[in-house]
Formats: sequence, C-alpha cells, structure tokens
Amino acid sequence: MRGIMTATMNRRERLEATCAGEPIDRIAVALWRHFPGDDQRPADLAAATLTWQRQYDWDFIKVSPASSFCLTDWGIRTRWVGGDEGTRDYLNTIIVDPEDWARLPVLDPARGVLSGQLRCLELIQQAVGADVPFIQTIFSPLAQARHLAGPDRLLLHLRTHPDLVMAGLETITESTCRFVQACLPLGIAGIYYAIQWASYRYLTEAEYRALAEGYDRRILVAAAGCWFNMLHLHGPDVMFDLAAAYPGRALNWHDRETPPTLAAGMQRFAGAVSGGLEHWDDLLRGDPDQVASRAADAIAQTGGRRLILSSGCVAPVNAPFSNLAAVRRAVERRL
Repeated sequence: MRGIMTATMNRRERLEATCAGEPIDRIAVALWRHFPGDDQRPADLAAATLTWQRQYDWDFIKVSPASSFCLTDWGIRTRWVGGDEGTRDYLNTIIVDPEDWARLPVLDPARGVLSGQLRCLELIQQAVGADVPFIQTIFSPLAQARHLAGPDRLLLHLRTHPDLVMAGLETITESTCRFVQACLPLGIAGIYYAIQWASYRYLTEAEYRALAEGYDRRILVAAAGCWFNMLHLHGPDVMFDLAAAYPGRALNWHDRETPPTLAAGMQRFAGAVSGGLEHWDDLLRGDPDQVASRAADAIAQTGGRRLILSSGCVAPVNAPFSNLAAVRRAVERRL
C-alpha cells in the first residue's frame, strides 16, 4: 500500500493530499443524502445536514438541497411522496412551446428559494467554521433544462429549435453562475457539479460538446476560486473522458454500475476518484460485512491513493445505520 503516512491530518489536509496523490494518514471518506421535508426550509436543512455530519464524522459535507431548489423560482412545483432516495416528484413543467426558452428571466440569488439556500450555507458555516469543508450541489444547465421542459420535450426542442433552447441554456447558466458567486463568500470549499445528461443514453458526445460543454465550463470557472470542486456523472453510460477533462479536484460516478471501474478511472482522471460503494446493493440491501468488503476492494483497486471512499450517488434515506457506520469504520484503520 503506497501513499499512507502516520501523522494525523485535518480534513482539508487529507483531501488536498488525496486529490494531489500525496501521502495521507488514512483514506478520505464521505457519504451524502437527501433530507426530505427538511430540505424545504433553510434552517432545517442545515440542522439535518449537521446532524448527519456529527453522527458519522465525514471528511467533507456535501450540502444536498432538493434538486428543485434552483428551479422553484422559475415556477417549478414538487412534492414529497416517499422513496428510498429522498427525492421529490415534479408536478409541472414551465417550458411548453419552443419560444418559452427565450422568455426565462435571469434569477437573482438574493431572492426566493435561492436566497434560502444561501442562508442554509451561512448556518452550516457558522456551525463548522474551517473544521469541516462543505460543498454546495450545483446542477448543470442541461440537467436543469430537463426539469423545466420534461426530458422528451427537451430532446424534441433540441432537435427542432436548438437556437431557442440555447437561449434558455444561456439564461440558466447566467443564473447558476450568479448563484455560485453568491456562495463563495459563505465559506464553501467548492461545488459538487452534477452533470446529469452527459450520458450516451441521451446524446452523442459531439452533441453534448456542442450543446452543453461551454456552459459547464463557464460554471466551473465561476467556482474556480474554490479548492475542492467535485464533478459528478449521474447514471449509466456516462461520458467519462469528457468530464475527466473538466477542471475539478475529484470525480464521482456510479463506478459499481457503469464503466469505468475505479482502477480504470484513476488512469483517465488526474484528481481523486470518489466511489467504491453501490448505494442500493451495498448501503441499502447489504450488511456491514459486505460494505467492508466493497471498501477493501476500492482501496485495493486504487492502491490507497487518490481515493475518496463514497457511493456513486446519494445514500438511501432508509439505509441501515450499521451499514453507514461500516463505511466510516472502513477507513479508521491506518494502513
């Protein structure tokens, strides 16, 4: 096992060394989850997030508002009806005609639900200070557009009225950049940039590059002053090499469900690879022994270098406590 040393590090030191492939005292670890119901009120989301952190002592906090937090101020409505992931159901779309894309206003992060999320970050920062790095979830413009129009209508409009969709993506990108910039003074270590449509199931790589890459990169530039920006590829058949070329310190994907493996991924990405655990089979339906075995395999795949032990997606809200504790326990032994 290479890259492990014995001197105790703080969380930032551990994460920065992990991303750089330098010696560490132990493997970095973090899980994140949704907090349905609590995610509708800034103070309650902050309190739930801090309770999660105190319970398991992760190396960083990924702040996980409802995926609609960036869309509600445009008129999107959702409801919580239950479910293992803790995500909300979407009740409406606001893009019907192609011309609707050009009518989207740029959002002000100081108003509405966006301002509430800023308040959530402020409360977390007041509680943890510099002791625990925390990162804010940001959804890519194309991922946001999917919910504004619905996936089928988005694809139709992309094929029939690409110029109008691009006008909407421009507005979404500007709104997102303004929100990211408003987050920076609140002490975030970075953003968790969720790239949810960089998948061959939706688009070719050439299509994605033409339609979305420029917007992705503008948002990452807005967050460039942060020291721990994490990229997330969501779902199967992902465009790994496209995302691996983006500026980010860590890359998270469903490595147990879709190629590449952690071992292959770290050969194609220069920063830290984040994963090793499957959120359904391991965290929800597995047991502590299975979790420990998967963690050991992730460490073996990477040689204990440039690894953040995590799952490829959110931890289920009903995952057994014993499984979650086993994840944290898997990195406690100095290697």
